[in-house]
Amino acid sequence: MQIMHKTAIAAVVMVLLAGQQQALAADVYVYPAKGQSPDQQAADEGQCYAFAKQQTGFDPMATPTATSSAPEEEGSVVGGAARGALVGVAVGAIAGDAGKGAAIGAASGGLLGGMRRNSTRREQDQWADDQARNYQYNRDNYNRAYSACLQGRGYTVN
Repeated sequence: MQIMHKTAIAAVVMVLLAGQQQALAADVYVYPAKGQSPDQQAADEGQCYAFAKQQTGFDPMATPTATSSAPEEEGSVVGGAARGALVGVAVGAIAGDAGKGAAIGAASGGLLGGMRRNSTRREQDQWADDQARNYQYNRDNYNRAYSACLQGRGYTVN
């Protein structure tokens, strides 16, 4: 379950980023303002792609990758309950009722394990948001460089 959640988050981020990759043609509109031929426009767009990639270090045609690994998932209700029960047995044995101590320990351990798991999920969600923001930031920089290059070659770019 823990690995599935982490894998699911990573998969969602990669799908979202891949969607950005497919939107390459829709990111900017290029108009040949000085009557450039379709062949000339294709050549200029290819050269500006290389220029923008070199300037920004970002390649919109490459498969998106994460800039860091996702946080490890920690804590579980079952694992916390098991650890709590062991502690509870020891405390209960000292107090004279190991069974009652185990039950109290299991309940409190499960609660703490669940809290750690929720915290980890928030960290993983934050990581996914950070990855998406980082991708969009790099993509925006690339688009600015690409547009500047094409405008310098006499195209109107929006």
